[in-house]
Amino acid sequence: MSETAQQASSSRDLAERLGFEPSQTVLVFGRGGECDQALRASVEEVTGAEVVNEEYADAVDVVLLWWRRDDGDLRDTLVRAKESLADGGRIWLLTPKVEHDGYVDPSEINDSGQLAGLGQTSSITLTRDWLAACLQPPAVM
Repeated sequence: MSETAQQASSSRDLAERLGFEPSQTVLVFGRGGECDQALRASVEEVTGAEVVNEEYADAVDVVLLWWRRDDGDLRDTLVRAKESLADGGRIWLLTPKVEHDGYVDPSEINDSGQLAGLGQTSSITLTRDWLAACLQPPAVM
């Protein structure tokens, strides 16, 4: 495989690891301008659309929430992000890894998620700088 093909493949891998699919609407929430640009490009490649920002008025399938320890009240921000979700939607909470400024303790993520009415379904090391935790509202029966 050529180097260019490998880069394209690894670029898509970021979004595919998070379960993104074609035609999904993705909202970048938080300090998105400081986010990992490779992930953003990967999401746009897989979904086939540009990500939207907080001014987007319709429901979205996925929220990418970039969060650092000093960004304020995580629970309140999760509640706001949850309001943007379509039924069956999810929030990927992206936080710096432990050795980076702004690291968020996993217990804070869990506690804030529960208080916001969200359950954590998975977590992964996404890139060399970022961790990702998937939070979802409980399924309605």
